[in-house]
Amino acid sequence: MLRSAPTSTLQNVARIGLATFMVVAGTGHLTFARREFQAQVPDFVPLDKDTVVLQSGVVEIGLGLALLLAKRRRAQMGLGLAAFYAAVFPGNVHQYTHHLSAFGLDTDTKRLGRLFFQPVLMGWALWSTGALKALRQKR
Repeated sequence: MLRSAPTSTLQNVARIGLATFMVVAGTGHLTFARREFQAQVPDFVPLDKDTVVLQSGVVEIGLGLALLLAKRRRAQMGLGLAAFYAAVFPGNVHQYTHHLSAFGLDTDTKRLGRLFFQPVLMGWALWSTGALKALRQKR
């Protein structure tokens, strides 16, 4: 099992910011941004787009709260969130390749830029939770 490593004040602030972002985004999935999120669900997903948006919103809220509350499992939550960001990346690609406007991403240039932000989110999740350090210590 991956043991959580101590985190700095800067990492804690970054983790709290990321957790807040996740809870707000998850709430948006369920309410005010539901239609916008549907634009990111790839056509190959064999479920109703609204169902996918609702389910992913619940997952986002859960991950955000876990980042705040699960101190002893913080590194695992960081890995889980990074995996979640990897899992939803095809939705960002779908939005770009199908030229779908949502969240102010109304040009291909903006949508392409969004693709490069996903690895930043993954790194943020891994660094702010101490998961990177915990993985190095595990070796």
